[in-house]
Amino acid sequence: QRFPFGIEMLDKITGGGISPKTLTVFLGGTGSGKTLVKTHLASQYIKQGFDVLYITMEMAQERIAERVDANLLDIDLDQIRHLPRESFNAKIEKMMNSTRNFGRLVIKEYPTSGAHVGNFRGLLRELKIKKRFSPQIIILDYLNICASNRVKWTANMNTYVYIKSIAEEIRGFAVECNVPVITSSQLNREGFMSSDPDLSNISESFGLPATADLMLAIVAKEDNGGQLMFKQLKNRYADPTSNKKFIIGVDRSKMKLYDVNQMAQDDMVDT
Repeated sequence: QRFPFGIEMLDKITGGGISPKTLTVFLGGTGSGKTLVKTHLASQYIKQGFDVLYITMEMAQERIAERVDANLLDIDLDQIRHLPRESFNAKIEKMMNSTRNFGRLVIKEYPTSGAHVGNFRGLLRELKIKKRFSPQIIILDYLNICASNRVKWTANMNTYVYIKSIAEEIRGFAVECNVPVITSSQLNREGFMSSDPDLSNISESFGLPATADLMLAIVAKEDNGGQLMFKQLKNRYADPTSNKKFIIGVDRSKMKLYDVNQMAQDDMVDT
């Protein structure tokens, strides 16, 4: 089974999308668009008919919901907050009627570093009993600010060990639940300033890429003209040297990603 991204280049490098029991990690600096990518994917998956669980520890669940609404309704994020309730409900109803099989989205907020995979297992049991909701895709925002279920944080704790433990637990959670998990992590200062980051620019722990199945760096420049450059750092689906760098269009006002023309991709092709 595959879960297509709905973005041509992302589907191309994964052979049609991500599969269950995998961990996908988007890397980027502060403000590069990691949450934008994850909320866009959440919107795309529920439009494809998949049930999605979005776990957030960084941003309030209301802010995540706003971003998903802006994407689904094709409205600027600023206008969402001032939209009358009647207009909002009418747009939601029209959107759901236009799609035959519409998935469900549940957003759950935890305090920063206040939850681990044990809490997530409890959440899934609760959702299954109370809402008859069993997610097919889990999006986690984001890995580094989860807690570890096995290792207790101490003042002299090695971050390599701690973050690697969290990554292994979350990938084990994906295998246990038979779902793909999509999350993100930070680049260090050097990687944030670089236009060509690599695995050495991952912050806190080099144990993370050892665990992930797909790892993509997001390179955002101030004068990018509405585009994000993605670079493959690790790919267990295909050869990561093929289409190593590629461009995806971004509309930040509507929290959307879109395909760009082939000419933009040709400029990225490695000789």
